[in-house]
Amino acid sequence: MQYYHNKKIITMNISKRSIDNVNLITIEEKEANLSKSDHFKEQVVQGIDSENNRLIISFLNVEYIDSSFLGALVAILKVLLPGNGKLILIDMNDDIVNLFQLTRLDKIFTLRKDLDAAIKEF
Repeated sequence: MQYYHNKKIITMNISKRSIDNVNLITIEEKEANLSKSDHFKEQVVQGIDSENNRLIISFLNVEYIDSSFLGALVAILKVLLPGNGKLILIDMNDDIVNLFQLTRLDKIFTLRKDLDAAIKEF
């Protein structure tokens, strides 16, 4: 499926790798926003099944996130939870952590400092 914004195809650059049966997804963009949220959600959700339902998403490269991207994360979590999946978010800058705290999404999502801390959760 292709996503368009002002007649341009919009994609979200991510990298994926597996570590001890946990899928690490790293967002390779500075901005996680409305124009990229649908494509990101689709890329992540299509890889979720009963065998692949343990995810870590790294925000190492991300400087800005908007509310539509928060919605994409909530949608991903809703896909994971019925199958006893787990999602941990890591490598977030202070502004992004503050956004999660202001919206109280830090009570819904598991936020960890880095990959080492997240891997210990599984």
